[in-house]
Amino acid sequence: MSTEDAELPRAPSVDGPPPHLLVVRAPYYREVIDGLTAGARRILGEAGASSDTLDVAGAFELPQAIRIALRGSRKFDGFIALGCIVKGETDHYDFICRATMDGIMSVALQFGLCLGTGLLTCDTIEQAEARSSQDGHNKGAEAAAAALLQINAARHLGAV
Repeated sequence: MSTEDAELPRAPSVDGPPPHLLVVRAPYYREVIDGLTAGARRILGEAGASSDTLDVAGAFELPQAIRIALRGSRKFDGFIALGCIVKGETDHYDFICRATMDGIMSVALQFGLCLGTGLLTCDTIEQAEARSSQDGHNKGAEAAAAALLQINAARHLGAV
């Protein structure tokens, strides 16, 4: 099934108190990341969730920032990672995509995080813009819905 065939992202119902999430953004492509953030905030708002936002230098720093947040005294029910990597002329794209996704998954598994990932890995900026627009399948909205579903699962399973 392609994204075009999928339902548009909706806010899931979350049991218990309103969740509080940290949205970690890599705003190298500012308009794209702002679009992803707007999509995520729409879903969070519909679910009655609150969020804080933290910007980092680039996609490579997303998992590092989430790990740093876990060392801090502030508590979050979940995390949303938003970034965009556009393919260039070198292998740098492949290394950064792989390292970033591996890092995000590693920190999520190691610490049992409720995490939604909105990391765009695109061939062109036009592809990224299409995936961050407000009139369709916004990957930031999908990441927020995924994080909320994970929070709900964790609460249901008594993992929080």
